[in-house]
Amino acid sequence: MTSIRVAFIRHGPTKWNRHKFLQGRSDQPLDEAGCLEVRGWKVPPEFDNWPVHVSPLVRTRQTAEILFGPGCKIEQALIETDFGEWEGRTVADLRAELGSEMVDNEARGLDFLPPSGESPRMVQERVIPLLASWAKSGRNRMCVAHKGVIRAMLAKAYDWPMIGKAPQKLRWDAVHVFTVGVDGSVEPDTVNIPMTSEQSAHD
Repeated sequence: MTSIRVAFIRHGPTKWNRHKFLQGRSDQPLDEAGCLEVRGWKVPPEFDNWPVHVSPLVRTRQTAEILFGPGCKIEQALIETDFGEWEGRTVADLRAELGSEMVDNEARGLDFLPPSGESPRMVQERVIPLLASWAKSGRNRMCVAHKGVIRAMLAKAYDWPMIGKAPQKLRWDAVHVFTVGVDGSVEPDTVNIPMTSEQSAHD
């Protein structure tokens, strides 16, 4: 069976990230500090010459251009989880407002579903066919995407139902790699490949 390695980088920080707002499809740009942070990242040379694919949202496109220059291919399937009516809210506020309703929803794990939004399982269902199509080409790929997308791939790779502790604690200034088969299988490879020399100081 043909398989490839697919690497993921999360976009740099935005003002909404710093306020812990659910961004989803809201097209928030990197803030000034976020741009500065991404400029300090260095993608390891093992990923040189991998085609770069990017979510259509501005924060990912900005990140990709800083790291890789212009010309990255936009992929609609890599867009962030749709948080529907909850975009612009914080999880803490939603828990306080919704009480047991929020507790029950979060306990659904992969099927956690915001009103008018999508679940992590739905994210898997739109991303994995794209990855499988790349596997048929036999060429490794780099993606600049979002936390929700990367966590959905982590869940698939480790057969994690997104309930309880994650199988790997992911850093967001690092590269995360999964092995993808033409059948859409996603397997663990390597996570938390450093992009900063100071990464270990923050573990």
